[in-house]
Amino acid sequence: MKNNHFHDNTDFSIQIKWIVLSRVVFATILIVSCLIFSSGENLSFFSQPFLSLYNIAACILIFSIIYLIWLNKFKKEKVLAYLQTIVDTFIVTAIIFVTGSYDSMFTFLYLVVIIYTSMLLLQKGSLIIATISCIQYGILIELEYYKVITPFLDKFYLANSIDESHIIYRIIIVIVACFAVAILSGILALQTKGAKQDLKIIQEHLKRVEKMAAMDEMISGIAHEIKNPLASLSGSIQLLREDTKSGSYEDKLMQIILRETDRLKNIVNDIRLFAKPHTNNAVEIKLTDAIEETIELFLNDPEWNKKISLSTNMNKNICVFMDPSHFSQILWNLLKNAAQSIEGHGEIKIQLRSARNNRIYITVEDTGIGISQKDSSHIFDPFYTTKPEGTGLGLSIIHRLIDTYNGMIDFESTPGKGSVFKVLLNSTPSKGNK
Repeated sequence: MKNNHFHDNTDFSIQIKWIVLSRVVFATILIVSCLIFSSGENLSFFSQPFLSLYNIAACILIFSIIYLIWLNKFKKEKVLAYLQTIVDTFIVTAIIFVTGSYDSMFTFLYLVVIIYTSMLLLQKGSLIIATISCIQYGILIELEYYKVITPFLDKFYLANSIDESHIIYRIIIVIVACFAVAILSGILALQTKGAKQDLKIIQEHLKRVEKMAAMDEMISGIAHEIKNPLASLSGSIQLLREDTKSGSYEDKLMQIILRETDRLKNIVNDIRLFAKPHTNNAVEIKLTDAIEETIELFLNDPEWNKKISLSTNMNKNICVFMDPSHFSQILWNLLKNAAQSIEGHGEIKIQLRSARNNRIYITVEDTGIGISQKDSSHIFDPFYTTKPEGTGLGLSIIHRLIDTYNGMIDFESTPGKGSVFKVLLNSTPSKGNK
């Protein structure tokens, strides 16, 4: 996504560039080591298998140039990642073939490819590459064993000197090693990605908290000073209405004043909630029930029920210690913002899951117009709004409430495609688990 606080695409692109650079280094080391070994053994620089290894190294360098051109021109990083890792398995198979196949010491290169694939494509990608590597290695060894292809070094056919059970045993060992590394590195890559995302959320959250802290006292004082005059103004107008004929010009003006006074009262209440939210009414709430209740109320609103398709994916028995009204306000505002960003008919997805670190992740994803680069760094700022009738306090209050319960919020967005808001809260043991 383009405007996101996790910068996934940027990190992904940087990882690809580093891996391309690593290939260039490997190709260079391969060429230099062949030159040193051949000179030390008084062999020709262009004798086999050195000539083939030079050709493979040249192919690696050529492919590296193609990858960089692709990365800068087409920007389809995921397709490129799959393409280059699959090509790498064929290169490794070629290296193994020219260095002795069954006796080659370079079988471990499959594991290297699987490891950096997990860094790029997580566990799914690493399992795919592990499967491709095992198939290639098994086919190579079997073809040599059954004399379909001639050993590259013209030594001997495997069938003439090695029992078939040993061949099968070697292939099984390679398969087990590849899949074990794929699974373990995939798990590690997922954990690393999650930790990096959480770290970035924490960094962004702390920046916003520091910015808001300077405003708290001032905003609270302004709200207090405005509240009393508003109450006096509202009371005086109501008294005047009692002596005014209903439906008269003066009565209509007073109704406008009272309506706008009530609007100001709501804004002042929002300001006070932003400045000093209280947790006196916090209780343990079951999130699935609280989310379903808020969704039901939201979809009953005629403004949204015809234009929004809402789906959920929630883990059961997840609880949090929070004021129910605060949680309802957080989710309601996120749903409202998501719905307001959708032009015509659209979809909102809510996901609830827990992690081993006692964290709860709530995501609200929409198919709206997204958030522009200009607005993305200000959406949590108090009084910043892009809506004609908005106060700019909705997301600020959400941020403040979540921070009050030691939680965090962040988002990622692509203009024209939608936004994803992620809320992190601390879980409490569910009653069912006690």
